[in-house]
Amino acid sequence: MTSNQKSVVLVIAPHPDDETLGCGGTLLRHLDQGDDVHWLIVTSVREEDGWSPAYVAEKNRQINLVNKHYGFLEQYQLGFPAAGLDAVPIRLIVEAIEKVINSIHPTTLYIPSGCDAHTDHQVVFSATTASAKWFRAQSIKEIFCYETISETNFSYSDKVFDPNVFVNITDYIEQKCTILTNYSTEISEHPFPRSERVVRALADLRGSQSGCDAAESFQLIYRCI
Repeated sequence: MTSNQKSVVLVIAPHPDDETLGCGGTLLRHLDQGDDVHWLIVTSVREEDGWSPAYVAEKNRQINLVNKHYGFLEQYQLGFPAAGLDAVPIRLIVEAIEKVINSIHPTTLYIPSGCDAHTDHQVVFSATTASAKWFRAQSIKEIFCYETISETNFSYSDKVFDPNVFVNITDYIEQKCTILTNYSTEISEHPFPRSERVVRALADLRGSQSGCDAAESFQLIYRCI
């Protein structure tokens, strides 16, 4: 996070809930500091892909509730098929993300880790880093990869999420967990990875690594000051 000046933040989520699992406390901290925070959701569940009308309506309801809870300046949905990004020409995803970046000129990006097990996350990482090259998006000063419980910790490749930035979210962990309850279709009971207990445990672990009660960790992959 660039200090002593207002940041324009863009958090990119392959699916709704990734933003809260990965960096919900940090986003709340940005908002508390008066930064402009935008939310970009890359995929959507759609009836034409086999999802029921009831499920599609419920997911849209959850997105609206979460958006209101945070108070994002803008919310964007690209509408690519969920769990199917690897079948979409990456050029189309790059162009769609690039269009949003060029419309808001963010200074700070939060994106999923390229190490994640889910191919949607891997594709979003690749497409975003292609969209955020300095000569395409000169406003961007920092790019952070967040860790997503149930994806980052289930990577069995030789790639490893190696956090080098920690953000104190002690004042925001309760609000983060409250927001997560809106994702009733995604959150379950321990030992399911996306559970409140595990979210709190990870925040405790990252806090113990950085000298605070609760923290979120990131891998800084780009900074230009």
